[in-house]
Amino acid sequence: MTERSGADILVEALVDLGVEVVFGYPGGAVLPIYDALFRHNVAGGRLRHILVRHEQAATHAAEGYARSTGKPGVVLVTSGPGATNAVTGITDALMDSIPMVVITGQVPTALIGTDAFQEADTVGITRHCSKHNYLVKDPARLGSVIHEAFHIATSGRPGPVVVDVPKDVQVATARYTKPGPIQHKTYRPQVKADRGAVEQLVDMLAAAERPVLYTGGGVINSGPGASQLLCELARLTGAPVTSTLMGLGAFPASSPQWLGMLGMHGTYEANMAMNQADLVVALGSRFDDRVTGRLDAFSPHSRKVHVDIDRSSINKTVRIDLPIVADVGHALEDAVRIWKSRQHPKPDTTDWWNRIAGWRARGCLDFPEDGVAIMPQRAVRALWAAAHTRNPIITTEVGQHQMWAAQHFGFELPNKWLTSGGLGTMGYGLPAAIGAQLGNPNALVIDIAGEASIQMNIQELATAKQYRLPVKIFILNNEYMGMVRQWQELTYESRYAESYSDSLPDFVKLGEAYGWKGIRISAPGELDDGIADMLAHDGPAIVDCRVAQLANCFPMIPSGAAHTDMILQANEVSGTMDDEAKALV
Repeated sequence: MTERSGADILVEALVDLGVEVVFGYPGGAVLPIYDALFRHNVAGGRLRHILVRHEQAATHAAEGYARSTGKPGVVLVTSGPGATNAVTGITDALMDSIPMVVITGQVPTALIGTDAFQEADTVGITRHCSKHNYLVKDPARLGSVIHEAFHIATSGRPGPVVVDVPKDVQVATARYTKPGPIQHKTYRPQVKADRGAVEQLVDMLAAAERPVLYTGGGVINSGPGASQLLCELARLTGAPVTSTLMGLGAFPASSPQWLGMLGMHGTYEANMAMNQADLVVALGSRFDDRVTGRLDAFSPHSRKVHVDIDRSSINKTVRIDLPIVADVGHALEDAVRIWKSRQHPKPDTTDWWNRIAGWRARGCLDFPEDGVAIMPQRAVRALWAAAHTRNPIITTEVGQHQMWAAQHFGFELPNKWLTSGGLGTMGYGLPAAIGAQLGNPNALVIDIAGEASIQMNIQELATAKQYRLPVKIFILNNEYMGMVRQWQELTYESRYAESYSDSLPDFVKLGEAYGWKGIRISAPGELDDGIADMLAHDGPAIVDCRVAQLANCFPMIPSGAAHTDMILQANEVSGTMDDEAKALV
């Protein structure tokens, strides 16, 4: 074996790992790697680099690629500001369990700690927002570290891994041998469930009168087979299914057993079912505060089962009666097999479903319309009606539009809903859509956005244009930071401090300046034609949909309240709430 530079070793390791796309932005501390990429591609290599316009966008694009394909996303940025700009996306991936490997440049090893130009303590900065990180000081270790980083990022509970590579290590030479299967000395996540625990779960499901399957992003992370097994378990047990924001699509929204999303902006029927259940089976979810509401009032009458591959998530916030540490897909497979082998009859849950039907009859997702203003809920429903047969990939920014999309755009399949859940990162949707489009070149990819959030990474319009990506952006433009304004209305007596989006750009002209097709929708009668125009365009298109300014996102559980304390509806056209609407259920 001949020796080669650390940069060449890194590129070869990425190729050996099957990496197809790298999202990045060059700088002085990673120029040897960029030169190696250039030579690799000149020689006929297939490792594609996507030049974003900001390092945060590189991480979100890698997230979108990973979540839509199931493959790990890869990011390459320079030292100092390149690495610190990536921290938001790294944290986002950690919170939402997204497999990602971030390779950062670093100043030469002799200069580390001297406050050299563009030096930052990347390992120290990312220690608490990454699953693991490395500072590689020996080119002979670089190849094995890259392979180990991918192993850690993709096994167990997925997450981001950072590899910091000093510039002199990229230039120095060493030998590279592709390592065999990685078997880390200490990191060995438990994948298979304890059979006795799964048998106990099956017995509890068979005996329950008011069961609820509470699903999360872990079902999707486990692969498409887990979603199929979830559907089978629901069919066998007759249990209703609800989901966190991150779990949408794991169970088809068209199923009569689907209760909708639960939590702060979840449906009345989902939250009431959780409150009144006698058995809650949490599958790949982590009892986030947006789901539980007030902890002492969360599902007070139920026994609770928690299936999760992350041992630290169990009993972290909610006391669990039956913990099962395992990959949720494996646990579901065992549960279905045991249920069938015991020939359990389908439990009689008629009374339970009658109660759920009563809650559904409240029509919690209904909304008023005056025929003049476009209600944002109507806009999302119109988009769904026009696009759902194509099984689009939907990304979002963060805010009211995100919640309206979660409530009103029904998802039938996993990996079609990409949003920032745990961190709530504005600016996520457009770069995530770019990553998803690159990973799924024939798919329809739509970013449902708000006029404030889209501006956080709007420079990525150029990235989509450069790589001829037919991404669509559907902006619900209410001229406010809508979720901030809503909280100010409900909690701060309508003191709208800095929540009005003044001096907005003309999004149609801005899109056209970047080479996109621009479309404006200003009235309800224009919705269908405007959406059809967007979908028919064979390139990138941006829609400025002017919606009711003061519409609020309901249902809503106020912060710190219980599931039974839901605000259901209000006069959303004017934005003023009457006394009856304000009353807590």
